[in-house]
Parts: sequence; structure tokens; C-alpha cells
Amino acid sequence: MMHRLLYGIIALLYLAFAKADAQQSMESLLTREQAVELMLENNYGIKIAKNSELIAENNTSILNSGYLPSIQGTAGGSIDESDSRTDFNGALDQNGMPRGDIEINNAQTTQYNAGVSLNYTLFDGLGRLYNFKRLQEQYQLSQLQARSTIENTTVQLMSVYLEIARLTENVKVFEQNLEISTKREVRAQYQFDYGQVNKLEVLNARVDINTDSINIMNAQQQLRNTKRDLNLLLNRELDAQFAVDTIVTLQNMLVIDSFLEKVAENNVRLLQSESTLQISEYDIKTTKALLLPRVGLSGSYGWNQSQNPPSAFFPATTRTGSSIAIGANLTWDIFDGGRSITSLRNAKISYENEALFKSQLEQEVLRDIENAKGNYKNALAIYRMQEQNVTTNEDNFNRTQERFKLGQVSSIEFRQAQVNLINAVTVKNLAKYDAKLAEYQLLQLAGQILNVPL
Repeated sequence: MMHRLLYGIIALLYLAFAKADAQQSMESLLTREQAVELMLENNYGIKIAKNSELIAENNTSILNSGYLPSIQGTAGGSIDESDSRTDFNGALDQNGMPRGDIEINNAQTTQYNAGVSLNYTLFDGLGRLYNFKRLQEQYQLSQLQARSTIENTTVQLMSVYLEIARLTENVKVFEQNLEISTKREVRAQYQFDYGQVNKLEVLNARVDINTDSINIMNAQQQLRNTKRDLNLLLNRELDAQFAVDTIVTLQNMLVIDSFLEKVAENNVRLLQSESTLQISEYDIKTTKALLLPRVGLSGSYGWNQSQNPPSAFFPATTRTGSSIAIGANLTWDIFDGGRSITSLRNAKISYENEALFKSQLEQEVLRDIENAKGNYKNALAIYRMQEQNVTTNEDNFNRTQERFKLGQVSSIEFRQAQVNLINAVTVKNLAKYDAKLAEYQLLQLAGQILNVPL
């Protein structure tokens, strides 16, 4: 009864893993290129960076340059209603009769006015010119910032993608390992039934099956979690199912070296620093404009109408008028308490700080490149060594397996050879994807992560 129960459990495990494998084979393949396309379309961080870029682009419009005049229109109207009574205090009219009182009720006085005024700055010390150039440079900087966000997100995306590929291969390795352990348990059970081995061999095989099953369960759970991480980066349904490409092609070091020769032209951090330095230079020139006079033109046109009701002595009247005015003005802050001079001094210091930061950043980028280059070469060397290690462990396992079938080695020795092979394969997988990730990081420093096939 116990044997049948155990075989039933093994059969259920086989069915579960077979179902999972079949489901995985039916999952649509998500290539690296497709993942990047989805990231560019859906990632929240990239959308925010692109919106910031649009704001900076809007700021470079002629509408925000200060070169256009300002036009203001005004209009108004009022109605005044009044009652009046005029008493002549016994004064006589032309007929010699006492004049009667004159009473006027609901007399309305209406007034209307409208006007248009125009102001235009002819010269402001070239302040708006350099401010406009500053806005254009800020737009260039926002483009670099968006590019930096895309590059960082791409490397993050590829890191998760490679982890999914590694876990996918590990799951297959663990499933193959479980299949070997299951066959060994069946063989040990037959041998025990025929009195060739003791019960310990069967129990050891069952323990190893449990261990291998747990390894598969843990790897599959890690795989599911990591796939959710990737779906989060792609801003799509968290439980969306997909398979990844486990084929890795490593770049030739000569190609990467050719990229590294143009780091100053392509590294996004260096380009951002150069742009920030240029903005600081424009800040100095804009501040200098505060020390120069400003010349402007102004013009206005006005229209007004007043309708007056009749009074005791005058009939109702309507008065309409219009006016045109043109003028020029000059404004010069000969001394503003020293604020402009202080701003100019601070702008020069800020420029010096940006220049120092740029020099520091150049050293940091060179260091990062040397470190990344060393990490890549080291990862490549480790990967090659691990490939050889897998070959050695495969030969050792195959020989141990043959000897185990002949009864020349114990199950413990066979299990050790099996574990050594599994460890060698999983470590080789880790080394392979570590090397590819190191390549991505090196390409990012070279400013080429978005320009080469992933």
C-alpha cells in the first residue's frame, strides 16, 4: 500500500511538472526587443520623463521668448440714475408769473469706454536673447535626462529579463534532476523487492526526490515572482504569461573597445554635465543684462462715450471721444542696492562649481568604465571556466552513473556526482547571465545601450 501511495505521488509530480512544461511551451515568446518596445510605450518613469521633455520644449516656443509685444485691452461702462427737483424760489418767468418747480425723475447718465494698449521692449541688455538660449539648452538637457531614464530603465529591464531566463533554465535543470532521482528510486525499489539492496537505499532515493521537488517548487516560485517584476516594468497585467529567450550572444571585446573610444561624445552623464555648464554660462550673460539700460515702446488707443440726461437748464447731450498715444521709454537701474552685482558674482561662482563638477564626473566615468570593463572581462573568463567545469562534471556523472548501474559505487557517491553536476550547470547559467548583464552595463557607460542589438 505504501509503495502504491508513493508511486501515486510521483505520478502526480510528473503530471504537474509536465503540465507546467506544456504551459510554458505554449506561452508566447517575449523577445528582448519586444520587451524594450513595451517599456518605451508603457513604463511610468519613461512617460514622466517624456512629459518633462515636452514641458521644456514648450518653454522654447517664441511665445515664451519675450520677443513678442504685450497687448492689453480694457472696456468699461456705467449707468447712473437720479431724481432731481429745482425750486426757483419765487423767480418770475418772461410773462411776469412765478416760475414753477421743475422735477426730473429717473434721469440716466451712461458712460462707455474701451481701449487697447501695446508695450514692446526694444532692448533689454540682451537678457531675453540669452534667456531664450538658456531655455533651448534646458530643452536639450531634458532630452538627455529622458535618455538617461530610458537607458537606466533598459538596463533594469534586461537585468530582470536575464534573471527570468536564468530561472527558466534552472527549472528545466531541476526537472531533469528530479527525473534522474525518480528513476533511481524505482530502480532501488525493484532491487529492494528482490533483496539486492537494503531499505536504506530506497529511503535515500525518496529523500533525494523530495529535495529535488522542493528545488523545483522554489525555482518556479522565484520565476513567477520575477515575471511579475518584469510585467511591472512594462506596466501591464502582473500575471501576464510569457516565455523569454535564453540564447545569449556576447559582444566581441574589440567592438566594445571601439564604442569606448567615443565615450566623451556619447556618455549621457558627460553630455548632461556639458549642457548644465552651458546653462550656467547663459545665467552669467543674463545677469549681466541687468546692468544695462532697457528701451521700450508703448502705444495706446482709447474710445469713450458719455450720455447725459437733460437738466433744468440744459438739454440731453451725448459726448464721444477717442485718443491715440505713442511713446518711448528708457529705464536704467543705475544702482539697485547691489542686487544685480551680487547675482552676477554668484552666477560666476555657480559656473565655476559646474566646471569642477564636470571635471570630477569625467574622472568618475573613466573609473566606472575601467571597473565595468574589468568586470566584463572577469565575467567572461568565469563563464568560460564554468563551461569547462560543466563538461568535467558531465563526464564524471556519466561515468559514475555507469558504475552505479554496475553496483560499483554507492548511492551516496552517485548522488554527490549528481549534485555536483546540477551545481555546475546552475553556476554556469549564473555566470552566463552575469556576463551579459556586465556587457549591458559597459554599453550603457559607452552610451550605446540603445544603439546595439540586445
